[in-house]
Amino acid sequence: MWPFKSVKTLKESGMFSGYVDWHSHILPGVDDGIRNMDDALKVLHNYEELGFRKVWLTPHVMEDYPNTTSSLRDRFAELRSVWDGDVELCLASENMIDTLFEERLAAKDFLPIGDEGRHLLVETSYYTPPICMDEMLEGIKEAGYFPVLAHPERYRYMDESRYIALKERGILFQMNFVSLVGGYGEDARKKAEWLLSKGMIDLTGSDVHRLESIVQSIEKSPRNVKTANFLSDVSKNTL
Repeated sequence: MWPFKSVKTLKESGMFSGYVDWHSHILPGVDDGIRNMDDALKVLHNYEELGFRKVWLTPHVMEDYPNTTSSLRDRFAELRSVWDGDVELCLASENMIDTLFEERLAAKDFLPIGDEGRHLLVETSYYTPPICMDEMLEGIKEAGYFPVLAHPERYRYMDESRYIALKERGILFQMNFVSLVGGYGEDARKKAEWLLSKGMIDLTGSDVHRLESIVQSIEKSPRNVKTANFLSDVSKNTL
């Protein structure tokens, strides 16, 4: 059951009022996300209308998109110079644990996430775990960061025992909220609901690459009360 039976739009639902988006690809022209400044501003204005309070811009840093810290900061400064809305913009990065990750880790050349700059948003391949993944996660801790695993529900190689083991080691989980309405298929939806039921989710985000994908996934889905309750419960979490 959708909790807003008479509501036709996300804005009217109020489900994003005061929301903090911990994962987005809005910084324009740096990865596979939003392509240009005009589109980035359109997304941000739409988020403002929906009631978003803060958005973390988390562009990819990986072999396919070898962004540097300095170049991302420069692009972020450009976006902030033209953004005149009330949504607070913050810059971090989504770091792929790939063959070059160890090199980046040794240099501590990251854009950490969170107000205190003590957490690192990381991801892996959706299909296979990286070599020495556990060692890499420990290396992140040794470098002075707390790992935050992006969209754990989307990793097909992970099962319940793996999620439990990661949580026992203190790894934080950031879920994409559209997973709860089937935005990434049934497997991700089921995993998302299981993780949520076990209280394993620490943060949530849109992982937006195109605005339409977020709006359509929610507004055209069978309305699920868990989505609204989840955002209400978890969006208050902070780092």
